Amino acid sequence: MATVSFHLKEPKADRPTAIFALLTVDRRTRIKVYTGLSIHPNQWLTKAQKALERGYPDNPAVNDALEVKGKQIEDCYASYLAEGLLPTAAQLKEAAAPKKQDATPEAAPTLTFWDYYTEWVELTRVRGKARSASVYETTGRHLRGFEKKAKYAVGFDTVTTTFNDRFTTYLLGTAGLTDNTVAKQVMTLKRFMKWAAERGYHQSIGYERLTWKRQEPDIMTLTAEEVEALEALPLPEAGYLDNARTLFLLSCYTGLRYSDLVSIRAEHLRGQTLRLTTQKTREAVTIPLQARALPIVRRMIAGEVRPITNQKLNDYLKELGERAGITELVEVIRYRGGARESHTVPKWHRLGCHTGRRTFVTLSLERGLRPELVMKITGHRDWKSFKRYVNITEQAVEREFARVYEMPSLLKIAQ
Repeated sequence: MATVSFHLKEPKADRPTAIFALLTVDRRTRIKVYTGLSIHPNQWLTKAQKALERGYPDNPAVNDALEVKGKQIEDCYASYLAEGLLPTAAQLKEAAAPKKQDATPEAAPTLTFWDYYTEWVELTRVRGKARSASVYETTGRHLRGFEKKAKYAVGFDTVTTTFNDRFTTYLLGTAGLTDNTVAKQVMTLKRFMKWAAERGYHQSIGYERLTWKRQEPDIMTLTAEEVEALEALPLPEAGYLDNARTLFLLSCYTGLRYSDLVSIRAEHLRGQTLRLTTQKTREAVTIPLQARALPIVRRMIAGEVRPITNQKLNDYLKELGERAGITELVEVIRYRGGARESHTVPKWHRLGCHTGRRTFVTLSLERGLRPELVMKITGHRDWKSFKRYVNITEQAVEREFARVYEMPSLLKIAQ
């Protein structure tokens, strides 16, 4: 009995690799026949022995071709077998080659910028980075919106400094984005262009000059007193607000991102510490659990604290903040095209999931934990990104200064 299966020459390559057919006779004799087709390993389904079709419009044609070649190889083998012969690899390859009338088949469609962009997004999602894939999709929507509005064909060769000027103008004006969000879109596009260049999809270097200045964001954190106000707020036990408060307080106590909070499992708890790999950066972190945090972690493992969506938690936190009296007016500062825009809102209005992580960093530093230790706990690798989480209050500066230096008696701050 003879069977035909399909395999990749280099299944672990980071570039397209050849597809070959393997004719197996009675599980003993194997003849390898190259099909003349190639594919990127990330688009190949090993168990199914065919190309992944979803999201790759050209791959159904690859599968059709493989099906035809498999049948031709089987027919060739049967023909030789009828004569008591075993065909050679060359004879099988000739049987699977296009017939003379098909000697000049139409060239396969050339994959476009957008084909590769879709591939990039899908690969990111397959690798378990759903949030990053969502960010990349957002940038893709902005690019398509710009392409339509500006009548500018976006492609590998057209991503230039001129494109940079027109695209950022579109993002600021039509899309109404702030400087930091514009910078994020530009950075995402550069990341894709670099990814595509590394795989030989283009040779353009214009993307390297894409740029937009990112402004340092205004940081909002809770004070120790505000955290205590949330802790003391009377709420119905196990209600939706109590559940949201528990999740948020654990972030304030550990510095974990929300995606990591809701992923805590029993195997992550080692005595009085949490050891896990973060969802966003794949960084392994070890977090000592303070007395207030350990019971919450145990409740989460027991299923007593319910995970909710990020957006729902943000909504509930605003309600919690207002109830807890976190009403100090704070200035919201944004930059658009370098121009400063600001308005004032009650502090509870800005409460969100990430406030907990920033609060942990700031309060840990105020209480004397060394920056490098806090960075180790939060998984930050450099000071530049870490400092965006630091919001030391003026009162904390005054207290620390008075602790280190002798102050004039009239200005001396009571301990």
